[in-house]
Amino acid sequence: ALGMAGMHGRKAANLAITECDLLIAIGCRFSDRITGSIEHFSPESKKIHIDIDPSEIGKNVKVDIPIVGDARLVLKNLIKIIESKLKKKVTETEWHKKIEEYKKEFAPFYDYDTKPIKQQRVMKEVNKLIDNKTIITTEVGQCQMWAAHYLTIRHPRTFISSGGLGTMGFGFPAAIGAKIAKPDYKVIDIASEGSFLMTGQDLATCVIENIPVVVVILNNGYLGMVKQWQDLFYGKRRAYTYLGDIPNWEKYAKAFRAFGITVDSPDAIEDALKEAIDSGKPSVIDIHVDPDEYVLPMIRPGGKLHEMIEKDHLNLPKK
Repeated sequence: ALGMAGMHGRKAANLAITECDLLIAIGCRFSDRITGSIEHFSPESKKIHIDIDPSEIGKNVKVDIPIVGDARLVLKNLIKIIESKLKKKVTETEWHKKIEEYKKEFAPFYDYDTKPIKQQRVMKEVNKLIDNKTIITTEVGQCQMWAAHYLTIRHPRTFISSGGLGTMGFGFPAAIGAKIAKPDYKVIDIASEGSFLMTGQDLATCVIENIPVVVVILNNGYLGMVKQWQDLFYGKRRAYTYLGDIPNWEKYAKAFRAFGITVDSPDAIEDALKEAIDSGKPSVIDIHVDPDEYVLPMIRPGGKLHEMIEKDHLNLPKK
């Protein structure tokens, strides 16, 4: 797997989409966050679009072969057809080699030991907890993109995020619902302080009903994604994005009789996560992260997928 594609996607995924000669889209809306410039989206490929909703096919991207149907049934039949047509087993091709090179060259980097804490390091520690019975939910904004970029998800329907509407405050109620549906699963909400401010009061429900979800707040003191756009596209003219250090999330959690802890050092993240899970309570881990760390690479609005803004372009340190 190459990871998420699009405006905030991984470089390997975006290059593969741009250079491929066949693109199969399954249940994909081809929104502007995926395609960037429609005119330049996957220009060399024939496109097959599979969707159960006929109104989605051809709505945004012209496709060569439209298929309306349930994804599972369509794919089962496609595999049968392909297997019947193949005269010999497909071996490694130049395309496979290129993809493997992209995966190695543009692999995410996690191992930051600096202060303030890097968001990537938090994701590294969360990754250690993800097993076959873990559900990740996310709030909306930079925290959502850090999770999508850096977490290793093992099974379908175990990464729950508001990708279409981008609803801030979504992740915590989603985590509560997931834990009720799957009480034997670990449920972790990757949050930001901006989003958690909107629905954090549902800690009361968690405590009253004994729903032990874990909220990991990437606390950078800002509405981070809005700040990132203001910095990159509006000459750092920041407006109404600074949140500061209020509230104190550890005390906030404890006021609800939930578990709360503050983390200021990268070496303390692992123990804080373990302590929260072992507490058996609804938990809030307030991790103070770098306010000036952008989620990169990213595509300018309306830009081409292969023209990504990277750290090199901003004269920022890579590691």
